[in-house]
Amino acid sequence: MARRPLPRILTATSTPITRSRDIARTAAVGASDVLHPLITITRGLRRLTSSGRRRWTALPTDRRGPALATAAAGLAAIVLMPYGPLIALIALMGAAAWAGHERRTPVETGPCEAELGRLQALYEALVPYFSVAEDPSPLYAHGGEWEPAFSSYEFDDGRVSRLKLRYPPYFPDGEAESRARIEALLHAKCGRGREYLFEWDEEGNELGITVLPPLPTDICAQRFVTTPGEMVLGFTDPGGVQRTVPVAGADATRDAPPVMWRTGPRSTEPHLLALGRGGTGISTLVRSIALQALHHGDVLVVDGSGTGEYACLVGRDGVLAVECGLAGAVASLEWAANETERRLIAANSARQAGRPAPEDTRRQMWILLDRPTVLSHLAAVEQRTDPQELLQVPLRHGRAVNVTVVVADQLDSAEGLAETVRSQTRARIILGAADPREVRAVLGAPPHTTPTPHVPPGRGYARLGTGPVHRLQVPATPDPFDEETADHHREAVLALLPPRPHLGPPPAARSASAADSAAHADR
Repeated sequence: MARRPLPRILTATSTPITRSRDIARTAAVGASDVLHPLITITRGLRRLTSSGRRRWTALPTDRRGPALATAAAGLAAIVLMPYGPLIALIALMGAAAWAGHERRTPVETGPCEAELGRLQALYEALVPYFSVAEDPSPLYAHGGEWEPAFSSYEFDDGRVSRLKLRYPPYFPDGEAESRARIEALLHAKCGRGREYLFEWDEEGNELGITVLPPLPTDICAQRFVTTPGEMVLGFTDPGGVQRTVPVAGADATRDAPPVMWRTGPRSTEPHLLALGRGGTGISTLVRSIALQALHHGDVLVVDGSGTGEYACLVGRDGVLAVECGLAGAVASLEWAANETERRLIAANSARQAGRPAPEDTRRQMWILLDRPTVLSHLAAVEQRTDPQELLQVPLRHGRAVNVTVVVADQLDSAEGLAETVRSQTRARIILGAADPREVRAVLGAPPHTTPTPHVPPGRGYARLGTGPVHRLQVPATPDPFDEETADHHREAVLALLPPRPHLGPPPAARSASAADSAAHADR
């Protein structure tokens, strides 16, 4: 039985109906404004009547007669007085209006006493830095008022969460040391244990301070929406980058701002250097890069620590080798240098002949080194070739033939890195709780935030070339063979690993392919 369509007046909003609704709404608002005094008086009369009834009920019985007599005498006096009824009516209307108006509790604005004390203490602490004896009308002075200096402020649980202050024009805000002193002072006075973002406005002589929320740590290893040559190093603040990618978090899928590293022939930062102390997530970062690189290229891994952090990559498709010893590392890096030279010669010959570059020179090759300084020390002891010397050709000429080098090491061993490694790795990452001077030494620029003393693994800063310094949180990519790894993290890493050629695809992939074959057969 066919259903009859609804009338058009019920399925579509016509223009006359919309206009009628607007007219009715405007008329209702105007009527409420006009009748507001009458509504207030009516409400007051109702409240006065209720109050009189309650008082009459609470009055003892023996006192009701005298009360009625007194009320009657007063009413008679009002009637006999000249203009008495009119005056009584005006008084009644006034009492009803007073009783019927809406009483709103005044909202307290401005800081409380404790917050005022914090602002005054902060102002007094800035006086030695923002004042000079030659200033005839100083903005900052001992015993002065903080209102002209602090243009806006916000508090969270009694602590400053947002502050915008003015400083005199003669303050040397272009010097990094002067800025660092002010940032350290504000960090101490506003409350330690939180990360503050400092925004210097040199033209307006203003400094903005904002408490940053912690970066999310629930993003684990997964397939990110990227193109060949793009690498998600981690995730940062929403205002730091102009792009987001969908990620699967602990609760649901959402968009997160990534720190995207672009490699390849057109990249200005073709190689990466990552430094950090033990337990800060350096191996996690290298594993995350390896899993992403295997989707579009080949990977060569050299593990100088020899702890088996990359055993899950052994024998996988696209993994050229996973070396832990000195002999294997030297042999693999010699082959990588020769392969880079072969690619250069093949690509140059193809260009001279007017042909496109061969396919094997366009496939990306990643050389991942973890703790190369350990291998350099062993090579010096055994008087063998330093593995870092074998990186000169891939580092200097690998960009043209899609060869990318990633070097990760301990922050305390950074002095042992070769000069070629330090000069050719323009993309930099530092992980863990580091001093601002250490961050500046690694990245070439100070961070715009105050590092906290305790950070989760994979937390740090990243800078690509001469770009800005970003806060960074590396996706959780632990060793799946570690007994302490959580089950959902282990499954996430294993799902991204390519199959082993002699074992075939993993069970999940085999089941998926079998399902696809069955569906194709049904068609």
